[in-house]
Amino acid sequence: MSVTTSLLTTRHRRLIISSIVEVTKSENRNPKSQIKRAWLLPALLSLLLLMACGATLVGPAAIDAASLWRVMTHPREDSPTAIIFWQMRVPRVLLATLVGAALATAGACLQAVFKNPMADPYMLGVSAGGALGAAAAMAFGVTLPFATTNAVPLFAWAGAVATVYAVYLLGRSGGRAQITAMLLSGIALSSLLSALMYFLIITVGDTHLRERVHLWLLGGLYAADWGSVRQMLPYTLLGIGAVWIHARELNALLLGEEQAHYLGVDVERTKKILLFAASLTCAGAVSVSGIIGFVGLIAPHAVRLLVGPDHRLLVPTAALVGAMFLLVCDTAARTLKPPTELPVGIFSALLGVPFFLYLLRKARRTYL
Repeated sequence: MSVTTSLLTTRHRRLIISSIVEVTKSENRNPKSQIKRAWLLPALLSLLLLMACGATLVGPAAIDAASLWRVMTHPREDSPTAIIFWQMRVPRVLLATLVGAALATAGACLQAVFKNPMADPYMLGVSAGGALGAAAAMAFGVTLPFATTNAVPLFAWAGAVATVYAVYLLGRSGGRAQITAMLLSGIALSSLLSALMYFLIITVGDTHLRERVHLWLLGGLYAADWGSVRQMLPYTLLGIGAVWIHARELNALLLGEEQAHYLGVDVERTKKILLFAASLTCAGAVSVSGIIGFVGLIAPHAVRLLVGPDHRLLVPTAALVGAMFLLVCDTAARTLKPPTELPVGIFSALLGVPFFLYLLRKARRTYL
Protein backbone atom coordinates (compact mmCIF):
# COMPACT_ATOMS: atom_id res chain seq x y z
CA MET A 1 0.00 0.00 0.00
CA SER A 2 2.81 2.44 0.86
CA VAL A 3 4.54 1.71 -2.47
CA THR A 4 1.32 2.41 -4.36
CA THR A 5 0.78 5.63 -2.45
CA SER A 6 4.35 6.69 -3.13
CA LEU A 7 3.97 6.01 -6.84
CA LEU A 8 0.70 7.96 -6.94
CA THR A 9 2.30 10.83 -5.06
CA THR A 10 5.25 10.93 -7.42
CA ARG A 11 2.99 10.80 -10.46
CA HIS A 12 0.79 13.55 -8.98
CA ARG A 13 3.82 15.73 -8.37
CA ARG A 14 5.15 15.23 -11.89
CA LEU A 15 1.77 16.06 -13.39
CA ILE A 16 1.57 19.29 -11.41
CA ILE A 17 5.10 20.34 -12.33
CA SER A 18 4.60 19.52 -15.99
CA SER A 19 1.31 21.39 -16.16
CA ILE A 20 2.85 24.51 -14.60
CA VAL A 21 5.81 24.34 -16.96
CA GLU A 22 3.52 24.02 -19.97
CA VAL A 23 1.38 26.94 -18.88
CA THR A 24 4.47 29.08 -18.32
CA LYS A 25 5.92 28.15 -21.71
CA SER A 26 2.65 28.90 -23.49
CA GLU A 27 2.44 32.32 -21.80
CA ASN A 28 6.04 33.12 -22.70
CA ARG A 29 5.43 32.16 -26.35
CA ASN A 30 2.34 34.40 -26.56
CA PRO A 31 3.39 37.67 -28.25
CA LYS A 32 0.51 39.59 -26.68
CA SER A 33 1.54 38.39 -23.23
CA GLN A 34 5.15 39.43 -23.84
CA ILE A 35 4.08 42.89 -25.03
CA LYS A 36 1.83 43.32 -22.00
CA ARG A 37 4.61 42.35 -19.59
CA ALA A 38 7.12 44.62 -21.33
CA TRP A 39 5.00 47.76 -21.44
CA LEU A 40 2.49 47.49 -18.61
CA LEU A 41 4.72 48.43 -15.68
CA PRO A 42 6.49 51.34 -17.45
CA ALA A 43 3.12 52.64 -18.66
CA LEU A 44 1.58 52.49 -15.18
CA LEU A 45 4.65 54.07 -13.61
CA SER A 46 4.53 56.92 -16.14
CA LEU A 47 0.82 57.42 -15.45
CA LEU A 48 1.49 57.49 -11.69
CA LEU A 49 4.19 60.14 -12.15
CA LEU A 50 1.85 62.29 -14.24
CA MET A 51 -0.90 61.96 -11.65
CA ALA A 52 1.51 62.82 -8.86
CA CYS A 53 2.72 65.93 -10.69
CA GLY A 54 -0.87 67.02 -11.28
CA ALA A 55 -1.81 66.41 -7.64
CA THR A 56 0.93 68.75 -6.43
CA LEU A 57 -0.58 71.62 -8.43
CA VAL A 58 -4.18 71.44 -7.21
CA GLY A 59 -5.56 72.42 -3.85
CA PRO A 60 -7.02 75.38 -1.98
CA ALA A 61 -4.00 77.41 -3.14
CA ALA A 62 -3.52 76.64 -6.83
CA ILE A 63 -0.02 76.71 -8.29
CA ASP A 64 0.34 77.92 -11.88
CA ALA A 65 3.07 76.98 -14.36
CA ALA A 66 5.18 80.06 -13.71
CA SER A 67 5.11 79.55 -9.94
CA LEU A 68 5.93 75.87 -10.38
CA TRP A 69 8.96 76.67 -12.53
CA ARG A 70 10.18 79.20 -9.97
CA VAL A 71 9.94 76.84 -6.99
CA MET A 72 11.50 74.00 -8.98
CA THR A 73 14.49 76.07 -10.04
CA HIS A 74 14.85 77.73 -6.63
CA PRO A 75 14.12 74.95 -4.11
CA ARG A 76 15.59 76.92 -1.19
CA GLU A 77 13.23 79.84 -1.72
CA ASP A 78 11.11 80.61 1.35
CA SER A 79 8.11 82.12 -0.44
CA PRO A 80 4.58 80.95 0.50
CA THR A 81 4.28 79.07 -2.79
CA ALA A 82 7.57 77.23 -2.20
CA ILE A 83 6.55 76.31 1.35
CA ILE A 84 3.19 74.99 0.17
CA PHE A 85 4.80 72.99 -2.63
CA TRP A 86 7.85 71.49 -0.88
CA GLN A 87 6.59 71.19 2.69
CA MET A 88 2.93 70.28 2.13
CA ARG A 89 2.05 69.09 -1.38
CA VAL A 90 5.09 66.96 -2.28
CA PRO A 91 5.29 65.04 1.04
CA ARG A 92 1.55 64.40 0.96
CA VAL A 93 1.58 63.08 -2.59
CA LEU A 94 4.55 60.83 -1.82
CA LEU A 95 2.92 59.56 1.37
CA ALA A 96 -0.34 58.79 -0.45
CA THR A 97 1.50 56.72 -3.07
CA LEU A 98 3.52 54.85 -0.44
CA VAL A 99 0.48 54.02 1.70
CA GLY A 100 -1.60 52.98 -1.33
CA ALA A 101 1.17 50.73 -2.64
CA ALA A 102 1.66 49.16 0.79
CA LEU A 103 -2.03 48.40 1.34
CA ALA A 104 -2.46 46.97 -2.16
CA THR A 105 0.58 44.72 -1.76
CA ALA A 106 -0.62 43.47 1.62
CA GLY A 107 -4.05 42.71 0.14
CA ALA A 108 -2.60 40.78 -2.81
CA CYS A 109 -0.41 38.77 -0.48
CA LEU A 110 -3.17 37.87 1.96
CA GLN A 111 -5.61 36.92 -0.80
CA ALA A 112 -3.09 34.43 -2.17
CA VAL A 113 -2.06 33.01 1.20
CA PHE A 114 -5.65 32.45 2.31
CA LYS A 115 -6.91 31.53 -1.17
CA ASN A 116 -9.82 33.85 -0.53
CA PRO A 117 -10.59 36.95 -2.64
CA MET A 118 -12.19 38.59 0.43
CA ALA A 119 -9.01 38.37 2.53
CA ASP A 120 -7.35 41.69 3.22
CA PRO A 121 -5.73 43.44 6.21
CA TYR A 122 -9.13 44.51 7.53
CA MET A 123 -10.76 41.09 7.28
CA LEU A 124 -7.97 39.49 9.30
CA GLY A 125 -7.93 42.17 11.98
CA VAL A 126 -4.42 43.43 11.12
CA SER A 127 -5.62 47.01 10.62
CA ALA A 128 -7.82 46.85 13.72
CA GLY A 129 -4.90 45.65 15.82
CA GLY A 130 -2.62 48.37 14.51
CA ALA A 131 -5.33 51.01 14.98
CA LEU A 132 -6.00 49.89 18.57
CA GLY A 133 -2.32 50.13 19.44
CA ALA A 134 -1.97 53.55 17.84
CA ALA A 135 -5.20 54.84 19.38
CA ALA A 136 -4.07 53.68 22.82
CA ALA A 137 -0.75 55.49 22.40
CA MET A 138 -2.55 58.72 21.43
CA ALA A 139 -5.26 58.42 24.08
CA PHE A 140 -2.89 57.84 26.99
CA GLY A 141 -0.12 60.09 25.70
CA VAL A 142 2.49 57.33 25.77
CA THR A 143 6.06 58.54 25.34
CA LEU A 144 9.24 56.57 24.91
CA PRO A 145 12.30 57.83 26.79
CA PHE A 146 14.65 56.08 24.37
CA ALA A 147 13.03 57.46 21.18
CA THR A 148 12.99 60.93 19.70
CA THR A 149 9.58 60.48 18.05
CA ASN A 150 6.14 59.63 19.39
CA ALA A 151 5.11 56.09 20.25
CA VAL A 152 2.23 55.82 17.77
CA PRO A 153 4.12 53.95 14.99
CA LEU A 154 5.68 51.50 17.43
CA PHE A 155 2.36 50.74 19.13
CA ALA A 156 0.64 50.34 15.75
CA TRP A 157 3.33 47.88 14.65
CA ALA A 158 3.06 45.97 17.95
CA GLY A 159 -0.74 45.76 17.68
CA ALA A 160 -0.66 44.53 14.08
CA VAL A 161 2.02 41.91 14.69
CA ALA A 162 0.32 40.71 17.89
CA THR A 163 -2.96 40.33 15.99
CA VAL A 164 -1.36 38.33 13.19
CA TYR A 165 0.41 36.12 15.71
CA ALA A 166 -2.87 35.54 17.60
CA VAL A 167 -4.70 34.70 14.36
CA TYR A 168 -1.94 32.29 13.39
CA LEU A 169 -2.00 30.53 16.77
CA LEU A 170 -5.80 30.30 16.85
CA GLY A 171 -5.81 28.87 13.33
CA ARG A 172 -3.24 26.14 14.00
CA SER A 173 -4.43 22.57 14.21
CA GLY A 174 -2.29 19.45 14.13
CA GLY A 175 0.89 21.47 13.76
CA ARG A 176 -0.36 23.30 10.65
CA ALA A 177 -2.21 26.56 10.14
CA GLN A 178 -5.68 25.92 8.76
CA ILE A 179 -6.87 28.57 6.30
CA THR A 180 -10.55 28.53 7.26
CA ALA A 181 -9.78 28.65 10.98
CA MET A 182 -7.42 31.59 10.51
CA LEU A 183 -10.00 33.55 8.52
CA LEU A 184 -12.69 32.98 11.15
CA SER A 185 -10.25 33.87 13.93
CA GLY A 186 -9.33 37.08 12.09
CA ILE A 187 -12.97 38.09 11.71
CA ALA A 188 -13.64 37.48 15.40
CA LEU A 189 -10.52 39.34 16.55
CA SER A 190 -11.28 42.24 14.21
CA SER A 191 -14.71 42.67 15.78
CA LEU A 192 -13.28 42.43 19.29
CA LEU A 193 -10.46 44.90 18.64
CA SER A 194 -12.79 47.36 16.94
CA ALA A 195 -15.13 47.24 19.95
CA LEU A 196 -12.22 47.87 22.33
CA MET A 197 -10.99 50.71 20.16
CA TYR A 198 -14.32 52.55 20.11
CA PHE A 199 -14.77 51.93 23.83
CA LEU A 200 -11.41 53.59 24.33
CA ILE A 201 -12.48 56.59 22.26
CA ILE A 202 -15.72 57.03 24.21
CA THR A 203 -14.01 56.86 27.61
CA VAL A 204 -11.30 59.41 26.76
CA GLY A 205 -11.95 62.48 28.88
CA ASP A 206 -10.24 65.03 26.61
CA THR A 207 -12.78 66.13 23.98
CA HIS A 208 -10.10 67.49 21.63
CA LEU A 209 -8.12 64.26 21.84
CA ARG A 210 -11.29 62.23 21.28
CA GLU A 211 -12.07 64.14 18.09
CA ARG A 212 -8.46 63.78 16.93
CA VAL A 213 -8.51 60.00 17.41
CA HIS A 214 -11.91 59.73 15.76
CA LEU A 215 -10.77 61.64 12.66
CA TRP A 216 -7.59 59.58 12.53
CA LEU A 217 -9.62 56.36 12.54
CA LEU A 218 -11.62 57.61 9.54
CA GLY A 219 -8.38 57.63 7.58
CA GLY A 220 -6.47 60.65 6.39
CA LEU A 221 -3.10 62.15 5.55
CA TYR A 222 -3.56 65.37 7.51
CA ALA A 223 -0.17 65.24 9.22
CA ALA A 224 1.84 64.35 6.10
CA ASP A 225 5.38 65.70 6.19
CA TRP A 226 8.86 64.55 5.23
CA GLY A 227 9.17 62.71 8.54
CA SER A 228 6.09 60.63 7.72
CA VAL A 229 7.49 59.87 4.27
CA ARG A 230 10.79 58.68 5.74
CA GLN A 231 8.87 56.61 8.28
CA MET A 232 6.66 54.93 5.67
CA LEU A 233 9.30 54.35 2.98
CA PRO A 234 11.02 51.31 4.54
CA TYR A 235 7.66 49.64 5.32
CA THR A 236 6.58 49.94 1.69
CA LEU A 237 9.87 48.91 0.10
CA LEU A 238 10.47 45.98 2.44
CA GLY A 239 6.87 44.79 2.17
CA ILE A 240 6.74 44.89 -1.62
CA GLY A 241 10.20 43.33 -1.86
CA ALA A 242 9.42 40.48 0.54
CA VAL A 243 6.16 39.61 -1.21
CA TRP A 244 7.62 39.87 -4.72
CA ILE A 245 10.58 37.66 -3.80
CA HIS A 246 8.08 34.97 -2.82
CA ALA A 247 5.98 35.40 -5.97
CA ARG A 248 6.66 31.84 -7.17
CA GLU A 249 5.70 30.45 -3.76
CA LEU A 250 2.46 32.46 -3.91
CA ASN A 251 1.73 30.98 -7.34
CA ALA A 252 2.28 27.51 -5.92
CA LEU A 253 0.01 28.22 -2.94
CA LEU A 254 -2.82 29.00 -5.36
CA LEU A 255 -2.79 25.30 -6.27
CA GLY A 256 -3.30 24.33 -2.62
CA GLU A 257 -0.98 23.66 0.28
CA GLU A 258 -0.51 19.98 -0.55
CA GLN A 259 0.41 20.70 -4.17
CA ALA A 260 2.71 23.52 -3.07
CA HIS A 261 4.47 21.09 -0.73
CA TYR A 262 4.95 18.64 -3.61
CA LEU A 263 6.58 21.46 -5.58
CA GLY A 264 9.16 21.93 -2.85
CA VAL A 265 7.62 24.91 -1.02
CA ASP A 266 8.04 25.02 2.76
CA VAL A 267 4.41 25.97 3.26
CA GLU A 268 4.45 26.82 6.96
CA ARG A 269 7.65 28.86 6.76
CA THR A 270 6.42 30.71 3.66
CA LYS A 271 3.08 31.57 5.29
CA LYS A 272 4.84 32.91 8.39
CA ILE A 273 7.14 35.13 6.32
CA LEU A 274 4.33 36.46 4.14
CA LEU A 275 1.96 37.10 7.06
CA PHE A 276 4.71 38.94 8.93
CA ALA A 277 5.54 41.03 5.84
CA ALA A 278 1.87 41.90 5.28
CA SER A 279 1.39 42.86 8.93
CA LEU A 280 4.45 45.13 8.97
CA THR A 281 3.38 46.82 5.75
CA CYS A 282 -0.14 47.38 7.02
CA ALA A 283 1.10 48.62 10.41
CA GLY A 284 3.25 51.23 8.70
CA ALA A 285 0.26 52.45 6.71
CA VAL A 286 -2.01 52.58 9.76
CA SER A 287 0.55 54.48 11.82
CA VAL A 288 0.68 57.40 9.35
CA SER A 289 -2.80 57.40 7.80
CA GLY A 290 -5.24 55.65 10.12
CA ILE A 291 -7.72 53.13 8.73
CA ILE A 292 -8.27 53.42 4.99
CA GLY A 293 -10.39 50.66 3.53
CA PHE A 294 -10.84 49.00 0.13
CA VAL A 295 -7.35 49.71 -1.22
CA GLY A 296 -6.10 46.24 -0.35
CA LEU A 297 -9.29 44.69 -1.69
CA ILE A 298 -9.97 46.61 -4.89
CA ALA A 299 -6.49 47.07 -6.36
CA PRO A 300 -5.52 43.36 -6.45
CA HIS A 301 -8.91 42.45 -7.94
CA ALA A 302 -8.64 45.03 -10.71
CA VAL A 303 -5.07 44.02 -11.54
CA ARG A 304 -5.92 40.31 -11.48
CA LEU A 305 -8.56 40.86 -14.14
CA LEU A 306 -5.95 42.70 -16.22
CA VAL A 307 -2.82 40.53 -15.89
CA GLY A 308 -4.02 37.26 -14.38
CA PRO A 309 -2.94 35.50 -11.17
CA ASP A 310 0.84 35.38 -11.79
CA HIS A 311 2.26 37.21 -8.76
CA ARG A 312 5.54 38.01 -10.50
CA LEU A 313 3.59 40.65 -12.41
CA LEU A 314 0.59 40.98 -10.11
CA VAL A 315 2.48 42.28 -7.06
CA PRO A 316 4.26 45.29 -8.63
CA THR A 317 1.24 46.12 -10.78
CA ALA A 318 -1.10 46.03 -7.77
CA ALA A 319 1.29 48.32 -5.88
CA LEU A 320 1.17 50.90 -8.67
CA VAL A 321 -2.61 50.69 -9.02
CA GLY A 322 -3.06 50.98 -5.25
CA ALA A 323 -0.83 54.06 -5.22
CA MET A 324 -2.89 55.69 -8.00
CA PHE A 325 -6.18 54.79 -6.31
CA LEU A 326 -5.24 56.35 -2.98
CA LEU A 327 -3.68 59.38 -4.71
CA VAL A 328 -7.00 60.07 -6.43
CA CYS A 329 -8.90 59.65 -3.15
CA ASP A 330 -6.56 61.95 -1.23
CA THR A 331 -6.61 64.62 -3.93
CA ALA A 332 -10.40 64.59 -3.86
CA ALA A 333 -10.42 64.72 -0.05
CA ARG A 334 -8.38 67.93 0.11
CA THR A 335 -9.83 69.77 -2.91
CA LEU A 336 -13.58 69.13 -3.12
CA LYS A 337 -14.58 71.29 -0.14
CA PRO A 338 -11.84 73.82 0.61
CA PRO A 339 -10.71 74.88 3.11
CA THR A 340 -12.26 71.90 4.91
CA GLU A 341 -10.41 68.63 4.44
CA LEU A 342 -12.45 65.44 4.32
CA PRO A 343 -11.26 62.00 5.51
CA VAL A 344 -9.66 59.91 2.79
CA GLY A 345 -11.45 56.81 4.07
CA ILE A 346 -14.79 58.30 2.98
CA PHE A 347 -13.66 58.63 -0.64
CA SER A 348 -12.00 55.23 -0.74
CA ALA A 349 -15.31 53.71 0.36
CA LEU A 350 -17.37 55.82 -2.06
CA LEU A 351 -15.14 54.77 -4.96
CA GLY A 352 -14.40 51.29 -3.71
CA VAL A 353 -17.87 49.94 -2.98
CA PRO A 354 -19.38 50.56 -6.47
CA PHE A 355 -16.23 49.24 -8.12
CA PHE A 356 -16.25 46.16 -5.94
CA LEU A 357 -19.90 45.50 -6.81
CA TYR A 358 -18.99 45.91 -10.48
CA LEU A 359 -16.21 43.36 -10.09
CA LEU A 360 -18.58 40.91 -8.42
CA ARG A 361 -20.97 41.22 -11.34
CA LYS A 362 -18.26 41.17 -14.00
CA ALA A 363 -16.26 38.26 -12.62
CA ARG A 364 -18.82 35.73 -11.43
CA ARG A 365 -16.19 33.07 -10.99
CA THR A 366 -13.21 33.46 -8.67
CA TYR A 367 -9.70 33.59 -10.00
CA LEU A 368 -8.75 30.30 -8.34
